[in-house]
Amino acid sequence: MSEPLVTFEADGAIGTITLRRAGKFNALDIPMLRALENALREAEDADDVRVILLCGEGKGFCAGGDIEAWSGMSAADFQVKWVRYGHRVFDRLARLRQPTIAVLSGHALGGGLELAAACDLRIAETQVKLGFPETSLGVVPGWSGTQRAVRRFGAQAVRRMAIGGEVFTAAQALSLGIVDRVVDTGTARNEAKEWAGKIARRGPLATEATKLMIAIAEGEETASSTETLASGFIALTGDLKTGVDAFRRKNDPDFSRT
Repeated sequence: MSEPLVTFEADGAIGTITLRRAGKFNALDIPMLRALENALREAEDADDVRVILLCGEGKGFCAGGDIEAWSGMSAADFQVKWVRYGHRVFDRLARLRQPTIAVLSGHALGGGLELAAACDLRIAETQVKLGFPETSLGVVPGWSGTQRAVRRFGAQAVRRMAIGGEVFTAAQALSLGIVDRVVDTGTARNEAKEWAGKIARRGPLATEATKLMIAIAEGEETASSTETLASGFIALTGDLKTGVDAFRRKNDPDFSRT
């Protein structure tokens, strides 16, 4: 039986999703994307988990999309089976209810940086390099590198990487707001766990609601999220119970605005 490509593990209030294709620097292919989607579903369903760490096994965080996985695809398959499917998985990460921290203990390039951009926070070790090399291969950033990354990092930083070909060090990325913290080599996971522990001690529902409100303001979330927040608020009031009880008794509800 082969080893899992992506795993989810819960340790109290902190969950960890780990990319486990170290021999390829955790480059993404279709089986990896499927495994990541499954891990995200598992994380979403873990009621006691309040913060998620996203890590890469070995020396790399994620080298992006595996060229061998997509270079032989037809144009139609490349569009639908690669780009659109990758978007679906990355969007699921970005919209996970729990706050997420990308733990960059190795380079994050191309799709790997897009993956990190889908997280709420990023912590990088000092040796890490970050960039969007896609145009050097004759393709474009396809997993929201020109969309979500622009919203989160700023257009000029993305221009410098995606058009100008710059590869930033962790220190440069910190100064540009691409990562939030830079730590010594070999310490990112422990530092991320400590940070996650502080987040986990905050009110979980308030934290999730705050994440959602920021995402709405940022354009990451849509009108459906407004309904989500409003529905959650209503469910905590007496209106819902009063209305449902009246429906079951087949009489008119007597709402009291409490």
